[in-house]
Amino acid sequence: MSENLWGYQPTAGHTVGTDLIGYKVEATDGSIGKVDKHSDDVTSSYLVVDTGVWIFGKHVLLPAGTVSRVDNGDKKIYVDLTKEQIKDSPEFDKDKHVGDADFHRTTGEYYGRHRRV
Repeated sequence: MSENLWGYQPTAGHTVGTDLIGYKVEATDGSIGKVDKHSDDVTSSYLVVDTGVWIFGKHVLLPAGTVSRVDNGDKKIYVDLTKEQIKDSPEFDKDKHVGDADFHRTTGEYYGRHRRV
């Protein structure tokens, strides 16, 4: 696992402080939903994505290191994961994840195994 999983890749084109809420999120094989929440914290940057009807209204947390590109013009974020990898991610509770070190560890381990660098 890369030590930079919780930080944006330098080539992603994300500027800290940019409001990403509402941006569409694209997996390598199609759209997965829209950003509901995000964090630019130095050691724990992430996106919370509302998947809508795609996986029955589930929210997923994506570490910033999975983002390959941010297109501010089209308001789209591209991630280096398939829809299936995202669907199979650790169960996410959008109200309880903040400060939950165990959740961040298991989520980081899961996405670290699937990350293409």
